[in-house]
Amino acid sequence: MKSELVQPQEIEVYYLLPAIRSYFAHTLKEQGMSQKDIAAKLHIQTSTVSQYLHEKRGKQITFPDEIVKEIKASAGKLNDKMDLVRETQHILALLRKTKVLCQVHKQFGNVPDQCNIETMKCA
Repeated sequence: MKSELVQPQEIEVYYLLPAIRSYFAHTLKEQGMSQKDIAAKLHIQTSTVSQYLHEKRGKQITFPDEIVKEIKASAGKLNDKMDLVRETQHILALLRKTKVLCQVHKQFGNVPDQCNIETMKCA
Protein backbone atom coordinates (compact mmCIF):
# COMPACT_ATOMS: atom_id res chain seq x y z
CA MET A 1 0.00 0.00 0.00
CA LYS A 2 1.32 3.41 -0.95
CA SER A 3 1.52 6.09 1.70
CA GLU A 4 0.29 9.66 1.57
CA LEU A 5 3.77 11.07 1.08
CA VAL A 6 2.95 14.01 -1.13
CA GLN A 7 5.97 16.28 -1.15
CA PRO A 8 9.13 15.25 -3.01
CA GLN A 9 11.12 16.42 0.01
CA GLU A 10 9.42 13.73 2.11
CA ILE A 11 10.62 11.12 -0.36
CA GLU A 12 14.13 12.54 -0.09
CA VAL A 13 14.07 12.41 3.72
CA TYR A 14 12.47 9.00 4.15
CA TYR A 15 14.01 7.13 1.22
CA LEU A 16 16.76 8.90 -0.71
CA LEU A 17 18.90 10.28 2.13
CA PRO A 18 19.08 6.92 3.95
CA ALA A 19 19.96 5.21 0.66
CA ILE A 20 22.69 7.77 -0.10
CA ARG A 21 24.13 7.35 3.40
CA SER A 22 24.04 3.59 2.99
CA TYR A 23 25.98 3.80 -0.27
CA PHE A 24 28.45 6.23 1.36
CA ALA A 25 28.92 3.83 4.30
CA HIS A 26 29.50 0.82 2.04
CA THR A 27 31.94 2.76 -0.13
CA LEU A 28 33.93 4.02 2.85
CA LYS A 29 33.98 0.51 4.34
CA GLU A 30 35.32 -0.83 1.01
CA GLN A 31 38.09 1.76 1.33
CA GLY A 32 39.07 0.23 4.67
CA MET A 33 37.49 2.67 7.11
CA SER A 34 36.21 1.50 10.48
CA GLN A 35 32.58 1.93 11.47
CA LYS A 36 33.64 4.53 14.03
CA ASP A 37 35.48 6.57 11.40
CA ILE A 38 32.60 6.23 8.93
CA ALA A 39 30.19 7.48 11.60
CA ALA A 40 32.40 10.50 12.28
CA LYS A 41 32.72 11.28 8.57
CA LEU A 42 28.96 11.00 7.96
CA HIS A 43 28.02 12.71 11.27
CA ILE A 44 25.84 9.80 12.36
CA GLN A 45 25.92 7.22 15.15
CA THR A 46 28.12 4.13 14.89
CA SER A 47 25.01 1.99 15.38
CA THR A 48 23.45 3.68 12.34
CA VAL A 49 26.52 2.80 10.26
CA SER A 50 26.16 -0.80 11.43
CA GLN A 51 22.54 -0.83 10.27
CA TYR A 52 23.57 0.51 6.86
CA LEU A 53 26.36 -2.04 6.50
CA HIS A 54 24.12 -4.92 7.56
CA GLU A 55 21.39 -3.73 5.18
CA LYS A 56 18.84 -3.07 7.93
CA ARG A 57 18.48 0.57 6.91
CA GLY A 58 18.63 2.45 3.62
CA LYS A 59 18.19 -0.58 1.34
CA GLN A 60 14.71 0.08 -0.05
CA ILE A 61 16.21 1.91 -3.02
CA THR A 62 18.68 0.58 -5.57
CA PHE A 63 20.22 3.35 -7.61
CA PRO A 64 21.17 3.10 -11.29
CA ASP A 65 24.86 2.48 -12.00
CA GLU A 66 25.48 6.11 -13.04
CA ILE A 67 24.23 7.32 -9.64
CA VAL A 68 26.27 4.72 -7.76
CA LYS A 69 29.37 5.88 -9.64
CA GLU A 70 28.69 9.48 -8.57
CA ILE A 71 28.08 8.46 -4.96
CA LYS A 72 31.38 6.57 -4.88
CA ALA A 73 33.18 9.61 -6.30
CA SER A 74 31.46 11.85 -3.76
CA ALA A 75 32.43 9.55 -0.88
CA GLY A 76 36.07 10.19 -1.73
CA LYS A 77 35.50 13.94 -1.30
CA LEU A 78 34.12 13.79 2.24
CA ASN A 79 36.58 15.54 4.52
CA ASP A 80 34.33 17.72 6.69
CA LYS A 81 30.70 18.57 7.36
CA MET A 82 30.52 21.08 4.50
CA ASP A 83 31.79 18.44 2.06
CA LEU A 84 29.10 16.07 3.32
CA VAL A 85 26.37 18.65 2.75
CA ARG A 86 27.73 19.67 -0.65
CA GLU A 87 28.16 16.11 -1.93
CA THR A 88 24.79 14.97 -0.60
CA GLN A 89 23.12 17.93 -2.31
CA HIS A 90 25.00 17.09 -5.50
CA ILE A 91 23.60 13.53 -5.42
CA LEU A 92 20.08 14.75 -4.62
CA ALA A 93 20.23 17.20 -7.55
CA LEU A 94 21.36 14.36 -9.80
CA LEU A 95 18.50 12.18 -8.57
CA ARG A 96 16.08 14.96 -9.47
CA LYS A 97 17.68 15.60 -12.87
CA THR A 98 17.67 11.93 -13.86
CA LYS A 99 14.07 11.58 -12.58
CA VAL A 100 15.00 8.90 -10.07
CA LEU A 101 13.18 11.06 -7.52
CA CYS A 102 9.99 10.72 -9.61
CA GLN A 103 10.38 6.96 -9.88
CA VAL A 104 10.82 6.59 -6.13
CA HIS A 105 7.99 9.02 -5.43
CA LYS A 106 5.61 7.00 -7.63
CA GLN A 107 6.84 3.77 -6.04
CA PHE A 108 6.30 4.86 -2.41
CA GLY A 109 3.85 7.77 -2.56
CA ASN A 110 0.32 8.13 -3.76
CA VAL A 111 1.15 10.40 -6.71
CA PRO A 112 -1.25 11.14 -9.59
CA ASP A 113 -0.12 9.63 -12.90
CA GLN A 114 -0.06 13.05 -14.60
CA CYS A 115 2.53 14.34 -12.13
CA ASN A 116 5.83 15.15 -13.85
CA ILE A 117 9.03 16.81 -12.80
CA GLU A 118 8.81 19.70 -15.25
CA THR A 119 5.37 20.98 -14.27
CA MET A 120 5.91 20.32 -10.57
CA LYS A 121 9.33 22.07 -10.57
CA CYS A 122 11.04 19.24 -8.65
CA ALA A 123 14.25 19.56 -10.62
